[in-house]
Amino acid sequence: MGNTFGHLFRITTFGESHGGGVGVVIDGCPPLLEISSEEIQFELDRRRPGQSKITTPRNESDTCEILSGVFAGKTTGTPIAILVRNKDARSQDYDEMAQKYRPSHADATYDAKYGIRNWQGGGRSSARETIGRVAAGAIAKKILSQGAGVEIVGYVKRIKDLEGAIDPNTVTLEQVEHNIVRCPDWECAIA
Repeated sequence: MGNTFGHLFRITTFGESHGGGVGVVIDGCPPLLEISSEEIQFELDRRRPGQSKITTPRNESDTCEILSGVFAGKTTGTPIAILVRNKDARSQDYDEMAQKYRPSHADATYDAKYGIRNWQGGGRSSARETIGRVAAGAIAKKILSQGAGVEIVGYVKRIKDLEGAIDPNTVTLEQVEHNIVRCPDWECAIA
């Protein structure tokens, strides 16, 4: 799995699920883009664990810290570093995994590729690794909105055999945020 993506807008994610934290370095963001930690936090809150019975029970606030690249509420054109510290890491919950691979996870793949694996919560193969991508996505979303008038609205349309009746041309963020499944078709979401 790569850690760096993109060319003009390049992101590099870092950190482990049960380490000090996770985050991202974004290079290629234009200067003078108005951005706040609150805008990034909105997107991070959408992916935060512990919100409902359909997510992991791990209780993390996922509070972002902008370490560099933003001054007085505007990007400086230099790399932006964003960190989210881990607060509810319970590495002891994974003691049994020191000797076993977790089914449906990348533990065996990491071990085969690198000859070492972080069995404490999956290390880099944890869903917490998506935090950096979500934070970078919040900034990319702002660039597209301000620079090209593009609005991005993501939602769940199908889960296994359940498929929502959704018109992609009229769906709104408010409809998406109306339930924890994030399916704008309310009847499908509660099924």
